[in-house]
Amino acid sequence: MNAISPFPDDFLWGASTAAYQIEGAAEADGRGPSIWDTFSATPGRTFEGHTGAVACDHYHRWREDFQIAADLGLKAYRMSVSWARLQPRGRGDLNPAAVAFYREQLADLRAKGIRSAVTLYHWDLPQVLEDEGGWPERATAEAFADYAARTAAALGDLVDEWIPINEAWCAAFLGYHVGVHAPGRQDRTAALRAAHHLNVGHGLAVAAIRNAVPGAKVGSAVIMTDVEPASDSATDREAARLADGGGNRLFLDPLFKGSYPEDMLRHFAPTGAFDAVRPGDMETIAAPLDFVGVNHYHRFVIEADPSDEHLKGRALPPSGPVTSFDWEIRPDSLRRVLERLSADYTDLPVYITESGASFDDAVGADGTVDDADRVDYLDGYMKAAGRAIEKGVNLRGYFVWSLLDNFEWAEGYAKRFGLVRVDYETQRRTLKRSAEWYRDVIATGGESLSWN
Repeated sequence: MNAISPFPDDFLWGASTAAYQIEGAAEADGRGPSIWDTFSATPGRTFEGHTGAVACDHYHRWREDFQIAADLGLKAYRMSVSWARLQPRGRGDLNPAAVAFYREQLADLRAKGIRSAVTLYHWDLPQVLEDEGGWPERATAEAFADYAARTAAALGDLVDEWIPINEAWCAAFLGYHVGVHAPGRQDRTAALRAAHHLNVGHGLAVAAIRNAVPGAKVGSAVIMTDVEPASDSATDREAARLADGGGNRLFLDPLFKGSYPEDMLRHFAPTGAFDAVRPGDMETIAAPLDFVGVNHYHRFVIEADPSDEHLKGRALPPSGPVTSFDWEIRPDSLRRVLERLSADYTDLPVYITESGASFDDAVGADGTVDDADRVDYLDGYMKAAGRAIEKGVNLRGYFVWSLLDNFEWAEGYAKRFGLVRVDYETQRRTLKRSAEWYRDVIATGGESLSWN
C-alpha cells in the first residue's frame, strides 16, 4: 500500500470484454450460431437491427487491441471465450480453429505480462441448445460442464483465473422472463428454472475445470445491486427485501450458504420452478471458490407495487446524475455492496470484474474524445473501492467495463462504455481521455485519483 492510495502494490488494475460484443467474424472458421446471432437478426429485437456479426472485428484485430492494453499498463484482462465458436454444435469435440485462436491470444497476453481471467459463458449459448430447451432444462447445465472440461483442458496451461458464468441473473431473467435479451422469452417459471440450472452449471463447471487443470484458480462474476426501500413503511421494506432476494440473494446464497433463501422459495412456490432442484444440487453449486467477482452498476430504490406479479415492487426513477443508460451515478453503492459481500457472505479475495459507464461521447474536430464524465465516474467509483479496502474488504482488483466500445446487447452500438473509441465504419481505435487517465491511475497505484 502506498502513501496516499489504499490499494495494495499488487492490486490488479484491468479491463473486461466479452466475446460476442467484440469479436465479430460470426461465421468464420467454423463458428456456429448463438442465441445472440438469432436474437439480433430478429426484427425489432435490437436498436436499429444492430447485430454482433462484425462488432469490433476483434477476431482479426486482437493484436492491436492487446497492444493497446499493454500500452495502458493493464495488469489483467478479463475476456470471454465463445461457446458457439469453440463448440459450434453445443456438444462434442472442440473446434480446432477456435482453440488455436484463443491459445494465440492467451499466449500473447502472457508474453505481455498481462494476467488472463477467462469467462466461459458470457451469454452466447449455442442456438442448437436453445432449440432443445435452453437454460430452463438441466441438459444445458450438463452440456456446459462438458464444454467447461474440454475448454479447460485445451486452454488451461495459459489461463490465470477462470470464471464459469457471467451474471447468471441477467442470463436468466433478462433472457427468459423480461425477454429484452436473447433468447427473448417471457416466461417467469422458465426464468426461475434457468436461474437454478445456471447455478448448477456454475458448480459443475468449477469441478470440471479443477479436474482438467489441477490447481486452477476458479471464481465467479455475480452482479450485485444496491437495494434500498423508498421509505421506512412496512410495505416498501418488504418490496425491497423481495427485490434484493430476486436480484442478489437468489444467486449469492447458493454460492456461499449452500441453500436458496427461504423467503424466495416461499415467494416463488406457486410457480413450481424449484421442483427442478435435485438432491446434491446445492452442494454442487456451493463448490469452494478461490475468489469472487462482483459486477456492479446499479442502486435501486424500491417502493411497493402490489400489481407487480414478480416481486411486488418497482424501482423509482434515479434522483441524481445518470449515465446515458439512465443509470444512477452513486459511487457509495459500490462500497456498500462490497462491504455487504464481505460481512454477509465471504472473506475470499474479491475482484470488481465489471464497473464502468456509458456516455454520449463527443468526438472533437481533431478526432479526440474528451470523455470527462467517464473520468469523473471512474474516479468516484475507484475511490469508493478504496474506501471498501480501508473498511477491511479483501479487494484485489478492479476491471473497468470496458476496454473497447462494443455491441451493447439490445442497445446495439448506441451505447459506448469503452476506454477506447471504436469507429465502427473504419474500425479505427482511438484512446479516449479516460484511457490516458486510467494509464496514470495504474502507473501510480491509484495515487493519481482525486483523493483530496
